Amino acid sequence: MSTQQFSQERLMKVLLAPQISEKATYVADKHEQVIFRVATDATKPEIKAAVEMMFKVSVNTVQVANVKGKVKGGRYSGRRNNWKKAYVCLAAGQEINFAASEQG
Repeated sequence: MSTQQFSQERLMKVLLAPQISEKATYVADKHEQVIFRVATDATKPEIKAAVEMMFKVSVNTVQVANVKGKVKGGRYSGRRNNWKKAYVCLAAGQEINFAASEQG
């Protein structure tokens, strides 16, 4: 129902990549949440609609965190870009298996 508000083209650009780390795996097991790297201008409703459209699951809530880019020193000093990550809480009993979706 919420996918009609946003263009399909925009929703395809919202999710950049799944965030796969020890913390992400722990959160997925404990809280039935999946963590995504998302576009910096993405909103919670857009993220929810994008996940529901791409993975055919129902989403309960979306929490968003802005991650500051690291400052790197040394010969080539500079800074990495800031980025945004989304904690997507799925409805009970639903999951997104990235290992299976890559092969299919």
